Amino acid sequence: MKKRIFFKKPTTRICIRYCMIALVFLIACALLLPTLLIYAPGSINTPFDIKMSYISYTQQITIVAIVILLVIFLSIKIFLRDVDDWYTNKDKKTNKHTVEKIRKKCFNLPYIIFFIELFLPTLGIMFVLLLTGSHHGIMIGKIMVLVLSFALLLASFTYIFSKSIYAEILSSTYKEGSNLGLRVPLKNKIAMQIIPLFISVLLLVSFIGYSRSVKEKEDIYFDIYHSNLTESFNTNTTYTIDEIKDILSQMKKYGPETSTFILLDDKIITVSGEEPSYFMVTYTKELSSNYNGRTYDSYGIDTQGATIILNTTEGTCYVGISYSIFSKEVTFFLVITCLILLLIVGLLLHYFSSSITRDINVVTDGLKNIYSNSKSTYMEKLPVISNDEIGDLTMAFNKVQDKTQGYIQTIKSNQETLMESERLASLGQLIGGIAHNLKTPIMSISGAAEGLTDLVKEYDSSIDDPEVTHQDHHDIAKDMTDWIEKIKTYTSYMSDIITVVKGQAVNLSSDNNIYFKVDELLKDINILMKHELKSALVTLDVQNYVSSELQINGDVNALVQVVNNMISNAIQSYNGKPNQVINLILKTDNSNLLIEIQDHGCGMPEKVKEKLFKEMITTKGKNGTGLGLFMSYSTIKAHFNGDITFESELNKGTKFTIIIPLPKLK
Repeated sequence: MKKRIFFKKPTTRICIRYCMIALVFLIACALLLPTLLIYAPGSINTPFDIKMSYISYTQQITIVAIVILLVIFLSIKIFLRDVDDWYTNKDKKTNKHTVEKIRKKCFNLPYIIFFIELFLPTLGIMFVLLLTGSHHGIMIGKIMVLVLSFALLLASFTYIFSKSIYAEILSSTYKEGSNLGLRVPLKNKIAMQIIPLFISVLLLVSFIGYSRSVKEKEDIYFDIYHSNLTESFNTNTTYTIDEIKDILSQMKKYGPETSTFILLDDKIITVSGEEPSYFMVTYTKELSSNYNGRTYDSYGIDTQGATIILNTTEGTCYVGISYSIFSKEVTFFLVITCLILLLIVGLLLHYFSSSITRDINVVTDGLKNIYSNSKSTYMEKLPVISNDEIGDLTMAFNKVQDKTQGYIQTIKSNQETLMESERLASLGQLIGGIAHNLKTPIMSISGAAEGLTDLVKEYDSSIDDPEVTHQDHHDIAKDMTDWIEKIKTYTSYMSDIITVVKGQAVNLSSDNNIYFKVDELLKDINILMKHELKSALVTLDVQNYVSSELQINGDVNALVQVVNNMISNAIQSYNGKPNQVINLILKTDNSNLLIEIQDHGCGMPEKVKEKLFKEMITTKGKNGTGLGLFMSYSTIKAHFNGDITFESELNKGTKFTIIIPLPKLK
């Protein structure tokens, strides 16, 4: 059971996949390098190989392979050390910081491993070759090019075949807006996968072609020079060293890089050209007799030689001619051809990937227009210009757009119905409060009418009474005037209430933008909220730091309803607790009017704050619809081109700030 869980861990599966692919490529590289580079026969995995390089070819490859596999394994385990813990620990699966950290690593790691696999094998082989010191510069360059081509293939294959495991982790950790990490454009990803493959194939084909042509060339050169040696010397004759030198100096040379030499015991006698390398001297003495006298200057066959064994007055010696079969012209032609092909393929690939990216961006831009265009539900359909998956995507987009248009119309219709229902419910609640507000002035007017009635009766009865003086008439008139003034005050108050209620009864969607002053706003708020505040035993502390001359452009009734809604929410945040205070602060800042409604109630939980203004959410359970704040936010955006922000802390209170741009002075 433990073993099964172990293999289910993402990092273990990633390590196994990476290491298996890397191992396959390393084995392929180890097997193909000697063939592609045409290593001298008997020069690898033999005692001669150990004598030249201290360790055999297989041991060199094994060391590099172990280092590469170990670095890949440790990189994955260290870099993704949080993933396994997250995978098995349920508590960490909901930790936002941990999830974002894991997603960032899963986005970045494929590219990190890509470059590790691209450069580490090349650097590792170069380090081993320099450490052994058994290869000349040209040979090291050829080995580096071949290893780099295999490294490119390895990096591309591991990148492609490991994506599914990363995708599994990223799918499990996805949350909206959590795409952290390195962003690589699609055309660059295509280039990362195709260009390495092309370069590798191009280099391998070039090396195969070059090695075949060199193989044929080396046989021709060896036959010529070996025939010259056998024809110039008689192996049954005993020569002096000077005689051998004379004969060698008169031999015909077929190339500029030709040398002749004599190997006598531990003595090297160079007749012409450069002295043979330690590799060639050792190979000549130990292995050339196994290959008909053919010898080599290094592991490769670019420089080799033909030798024969002669008897001299000083003992047995090797007489040889070394020659180069390396063709600078052919190499230059191959390099130029590869560069031209790479340039052509690069340009075509860039055009191809850009074309794909452009087609996808057309669909992406169309989708962005759908969700960003709030004023229109219809966008032009995209033309289908290809009969492939991109064409299918475009057709699917057009179908989605048709359905989206229908859904938006339905949502708008339903939203208008819901908003109208909410408005009517608010009006019903408002009218209930207004009834209480009207009760007092109505009763007062009724009392004033009774008082006036009594005064009229008293005045009527006093008309023929001789005891009633002129002063008595004036006193009665004064009392009647006082009652009339009181009636005027009460009727004026009732008129204000009726005016405010009439304004609130106007549909929110109407455009009634006029200039109004802050005093008018505060007056309407006081009239409409007076009863609800009094019933809840909550005080509204108004702090107005705005000039009475300041004018605001917009629908005053809409703004009153928004502020009232927020005051009502603030009242409800105290959950019936009496003798509380709500602060209503008005001030200006940076050409904006700021209206702050602050309570010290229950505050809002995180899940409510995350969704506030984005969707209809309520903390009132079955008693709320969530439309109030949603409508308020929409109203401030639509009618005032403003904004609403909030600060809230659980059990400490909430502050909403309405931001309204002020008209610019002309």
